[in-house]
Amino acid sequence: MLIAANARRRILPLLAVLAALSGACRTAEPVPAPVATPDADRIQRDIAWLADDRLAGRGTGTAGNDSAAAWLARRHAALGLRPVLADGGYRQPFVARSAQMVHSGQPDGAPTQNIVAMVPGRDPVLRGEYVVIGAHFDHLGRSAISAMDPEAKDAIRNGADDNASGTAALLELARLFAARPPLRSIIIAHFGAEELGLLGSQWFVDHPPVTLDRIAAMVNFDMVGRLRNDKLIVYGVASAKELPAIVQEANVAPALTISAVGDGFGPSDHSSFYAKGIPVLHFFTDLHDDYHRATDDADRINAAGEARIVALAERVVRTIADRPTRLTSVIAAAPAPTTGGREGANVYLGSIPDMSASDAPGLRLTGVRAGSPADAAGLRAGDVIVELGGRPVRDLYAYSDALYAHTPGERVDIVFLRNGERQTATVTLGKRGQ
Repeated sequence: MLIAANARRRILPLLAVLAALSGACRTAEPVPAPVATPDADRIQRDIAWLADDRLAGRGTGTAGNDSAAAWLARRHAALGLRPVLADGGYRQPFVARSAQMVHSGQPDGAPTQNIVAMVPGRDPVLRGEYVVIGAHFDHLGRSAISAMDPEAKDAIRNGADDNASGTAALLELARLFAARPPLRSIIIAHFGAEELGLLGSQWFVDHPPVTLDRIAAMVNFDMVGRLRNDKLIVYGVASAKELPAIVQEANVAPALTISAVGDGFGPSDHSSFYAKGIPVLHFFTDLHDDYHRATDDADRINAAGEARIVALAERVVRTIADRPTRLTSVIAAAPAPTTGGREGANVYLGSIPDMSASDAPGLRLTGVRAGSPADAAGLRAGDVIVELGGRPVRDLYAYSDALYAHTPGERVDIVFLRNGERQTATVTLGKRGQ
């Protein structure tokens, strides 16, 4: 009995030490890192940098635009984003040559670039599919062309909302997805030359770094820095069957008041993707009195509101990227737009023109609205209109003159080239807003 008692006295302290060590080990287990959330201060700083006078409004072909592109590439590298372009870099160069530039005496265009990177997906199979998130980083610079304040002449138009806000939203989303990648891969695309006619996004879809059939969706951010009264517009919800429910379910408390618009076409970069049959969404906080004016500066940005939009967009994009199956693409009919290409024009064809310039005569179509007069006549993407109503069409300007010489309800012949073959279609012109 004496031997057992002595052993017990030796063992009990040892057990106590082991128990203490065991508890210490449990408390030393790694604590999961908190989930990253959108940072309004970071968004505000990025917008302020992009909309600083030193970049002179980031006009296409200017030093300020090139500086913005180089800065975006450095940011991609700092976030650890992977190259997706064939040359292993982030810069996708192209020459911006719009019909507008040729018409105004710049026939050679201007060299510029998209800045493109990737967050690889976690799933070994699904990472071969992609969700593109995009925003254009160019603005008007000192040009009064397309400005709403031409009387300001060569004043710097910094484009804080249009579209430093979308660019900053994209950087913040890239940071969030890099910290916690979804199943599919995410391509981050900063487009150039949007203000000249969606030229950067058009170049991207015509020269894609991955095949277009592997792109599951495209989500665009253009003017998301002026959230007012919690109201957000989301375009493109009818471009896939599942999108209305995805957007609605992602709008958690404190919820935004979302105006959901079905049309996947529109005057921003998502249109280039929708014309290729890819489901799209476009986040937008609406026009305001500073649009395309020298007063669109960083001090008017609602960064806290933009952070809420980024949080919503992350949930939407993550849901799309984590789905076991792809979205069901829909080419949806949409009502005719209510505004025309020029003052007083209300005739409607439903064609989506390619805004880039070509040395060959004619106007190439990048798409046709479903249910439009052009669609009913059998026109489609890739057709080149060379004559409308007996008038020759050499470019966008001649096309506009020919179209607006007619009135709604008229029947006109349209001559076009399809795969080099000359064809004719008879179209009954519609009216905008119907």
